[in-house]
Amino acid sequence: MHIPVMAGEALQYLAVRPDGVYLDATAGLGGHTAEIARRLETGLVIANDRDPKSLESARQNTAEWSARIRFHRGTFATLAEAVREAGFDSVDGLLADLGVSRYQLTSAERGFSLLVDGPLDMRMDPTTGMTAGDLVNHYAEKAIADLIFQLGEERRARKIARAIVRARPIRSTLHLAGVVERAVPRTTRLHPATRTFMALRMAVNNELSELDRLLETGPELVRHGGRMVVISFMSLEDRKVKQRFRSLEREGRATVLTKHPIQPSQAEVAGNPASRSAKLRALEKK
Repeated sequence: MHIPVMAGEALQYLAVRPDGVYLDATAGLGGHTAEIARRLETGLVIANDRDPKSLESARQNTAEWSARIRFHRGTFATLAEAVREAGFDSVDGLLADLGVSRYQLTSAERGFSLLVDGPLDMRMDPTTGMTAGDLVNHYAEKAIADLIFQLGEERRARKIARAIVRARPIRSTLHLAGVVERAVPRTTRLHPATRTFMALRMAVNNELSELDRLLETGPELVRHGGRMVVISFMSLEDRKVKQRFRSLEREGRATVLTKHPIQPSQAEVAGNPASRSAKLRALEKK
């Protein structure tokens, strides 16, 4: 069974009631969905994700609690639709884990990993939109550099973009990783292409725009007294969450429950190193 990041902390801040209605906006493989569902009696959890293969796995992983779960495939822009389809107009709690699932990262054919060879895809929903290959092979050098610098916070972006353009056509994930590594050799334990891959993934999936939609529509879906919990893994994302939550508090519409972001325990990081950069923020709707 998939082990979700910061499950205990997320459930604590969601304050799940046995008769409540909850929205897992990023169901992934169903880890958080299962944790919510097992605490319900007459309540319901709506499990949303835009990756059809992840949702299929989530259905299998949560089969034990299927009577308490409704699945919906869509982006953050369709969350209100997901709630309406389940027969409600608001929820008692909303959870969003913004991390990429281990399934996506380790499946070569999805093109997210720089450690295994695969097509340069990187789409969360593999049925629509441009791929990372389209981007690196057709975007102008300056556009690629700006993207890597802004989304990946990579200070060597110009040198990387120059190398990518010179090496076109980029054929696969390992080809791209090698091009970047030759342009900016490794100086730390982190692979030199890590930030480039992250930036490409974020661009292909419009992740920051999607997060803006979540932060705009999510609080509107949460009932008075309900909770919204967001787990992010990148400073760009955490900054957006912090600013939006503080804005809602200043407007008198919510109370921020986390003065500082909650981070995973040492034990969790030791057992799941991918959780080390996770930051959880929560608010309660007034």
